[in-house]
Amino acid sequence: MQQVFTKAVARNIFLGSAAFFLAIYLVLTWATWRAIPRRDHAAAMTPQVVAGKYLFDTNDCQGCHTVNGEGSYFAPELDNVYTRRGPAFIKAWIAAQPTGVPGRRQMPNFHFDGQQLDDIVAYLKWLSKVDTNNWPPNIQG
Repeated sequence: MQQVFTKAVARNIFLGSAAFFLAIYLVLTWATWRAIPRRDHAAAMTPQVVAGKYLFDTNDCQGCHTVNGEGSYFAPELDNVYTRRGPAFIKAWIAAQPTGVPGRRQMPNFHFDGQQLDDIVAYLKWLSKVDTNNWPPNIQG
């Protein structure tokens, strides 16, 4: 028995595998779109959280810190800093910068007033409630 790999066989293999992977792609897309409403909490963004996010973005905090694994790795991950440190520590830490400790990375002082500090803390609190599928993998970020 002679087996011949013809153009028709090659075409059928291509079309069959293309249809198979298209079906997988559509099923995964459908599953993702079903999961988005359960995970979306953007509606819970208060004006204070929006103001904190604005301060975070305009002062390029992600130039040093990471959020959800995105950003720079110069400074700690901020996804869980609210649960790790609490609001009082966060406000005091931001206000006390730079610490002047030799050999230690220094965060600049942005000269935030009390309301701006509250806005940043509200954003970090909101950020701590984002479902990140257990990211970061350790508590320190």
